[in-house]
Amino acid sequence: MQTLSVMAVLGEVPVEWRHGYDLAKETGLKSGTLYPILIRLADRGLLEARWEDEQPVGRPRRHLYRLTPEGVTAARAALEAASRPARATGNRLLGVEGT
Repeated sequence: MQTLSVMAVLGEVPVEWRHGYDLAKETGLKSGTLYPILIRLADRGLLEARWEDEQPVGRPRRHLYRLTPEGVTAARAALEAASRPARATGNRLLGVEGT
């Protein structure tokens, strides 16, 4: 369900780049849980990542994330499956069991 939560937040506006702190606030996940999920999604081609273009004054550049087209499809399928009463888990659909 944690992976599904991340996918749901990222899927709200799939073309928008989101940073980890923002995702952590919206999902309620701690960094030790969130970042491994983001890495697994990226490894599976469901998420793309990049650094901010500019160095902001007073803080380091952030890593940004957004769903790939395949990720958008997978997120929609997982969220739809999770909303059905007799459902397969969203994590199984995403290939990320145990998260």
